Amino acid sequence: MIVVAGEALVDMVPVGDDELTPLAPKLGGGPYNVAVALGRLDVPTDFLSRVSTDHFGEQLIKRLHASQVATDLVQRGPENTTLAVVGLAEDGSARYSFYVDGTADRLVEDPGPLPAETKAVSFGTLSLVLEPGASVYETVLRRESKRLLTVLDPNIRAGLIHDPGAYRARFRSWLPDVGLLKASVEDARWLAEDGDVIEIARTWISQGPAAVVLTKGGDGLSVITATGQVDVPPVKVDVVDTIGAGDTVQGALLAWLHDHDALSAEKIRGLSTEEWTAALTYAGAAAAITCSRAGAEPPFASELTAALGG
Repeated sequence: MIVVAGEALVDMVPVGDDELTPLAPKLGGGPYNVAVALGRLDVPTDFLSRVSTDHFGEQLIKRLHASQVATDLVQRGPENTTLAVVGLAEDGSARYSFYVDGTADRLVEDPGPLPAETKAVSFGTLSLVLEPGASVYETVLRRESKRLLTVLDPNIRAGLIHDPGAYRARFRSWLPDVGLLKASVEDARWLAEDGDVIEIARTWISQGPAAVVLTKGGDGLSVITATGQVDVPPVKVDVVDTIGAGDTVQGALLAWLHDHDALSAEKIRGLSTEEWTAALTYAGAAAAITCSRAGAEPPFASELTAALGG
């Protein structure tokens, strides 16, 4: 089983082109999207979070179950669901404004050691920024890194990081406990305060991760390891929006590693160029499907198999 830890929220997504167009609620949150992607790709998955008992929270839980994600580790509370108001650029890229004060997901409590059947645990996004939940997830990351593959996608939302220097230092402190790191090129530059992203990734690898996967938008995907670099081109698609694209990469990549018995830092270090090409191609195809429809809607296994010609 793979555990995905972090926030669940509601994206308020524009449904027209006017300056003050109506907004439609779409269920999301970086870790939540990763969990949904994994469940839809037939990987045993459990979600670790605190989810509101309000209407949005009930819908978040319902969608997890519909996507074959277990909720044994989900905590519930009466606090409101976090809201993210989305603005879309002409190319479909998204920017976010957040309403997070006192919301349920940031009040998560330490669940203790994860279930014995857990093989990997994935972290990221707002849950590692907003206290007191950030410290709880950090505790789980450090504890579980001793026995599991730990995976991190920082998925930076700079508007919520009030002390960038402190956050960057905290991020660097996580690296010895991270087995696999995924980041967009924009996030990599933000975290390193600019620079060549490949050199940034190599620096991170020297501090802990077995591999760093970089998402490059229209330029495809790359992975950097201690022994080299593998690149795959983007999948051509008519983009509706990019909401959840990076999360889908994270989920699909973990699904590929699960299906190929490679959920450990040691096995990741041993993957060949051909295996990395296959893994990134799989993840890129999944993300392309997500980009072809509104909101974060990762593909089901049958859709991805058809897209890959299987």
